[in-house]
Amino acid sequence: SADGTRVSDATLMEVLLMNDFKLVINNTAYSVSPPVKDKLSSEHATEMEDIKSLVHRLFVALHLEDHQIRKERELLQKLDHLKGELLPLEQMKARIMDSADAKTSRLLWVGLALMSTQGGALAWLTWWVYSWDIMEPVTYFITYGSAMAFY
Repeated sequence: SADGTRVSDATLMEVLLMNDFKLVINNTAYSVSPPVKDKLSSEHATEMEDIKSLVHRLFVALHLEDHQIRKERELLQKLDHLKGELLPLEQMKARIMDSADAKTSRLLWVGLALMSTQGGALAWLTWWVYSWDIMEPVTYFITYGSAMAFY
């Protein structure tokens, strides 16, 4: 207002433009004297909406950078906090992955050793102990059973 009283953000532009007031932007005071209100026409209402829009755009233009900086700081703090929470979980995941890789490698080598032993035993039984006619169904069922068991 003209006497220096602050106006609420919720004050409508129509109410504000009923009397003279001071507009303070960046510590610079501007005296505003609105024209006398004769009659509210549709054209005047459109002008009021344009003024509202202009004031809103000015406010956004003047305060947007501060808001963005404040929001960036908040988001960076939240990101740092989340990274701190995530670090122990990533370390645990790395330990679990190392353990799983080691176990998988051991199982592959054990499987290779067992398959080699089975192949060697069946070859020995086929060519040195029994004939192929006796060992053919035995090798079929042993290999088929092994494939089913380990699959």
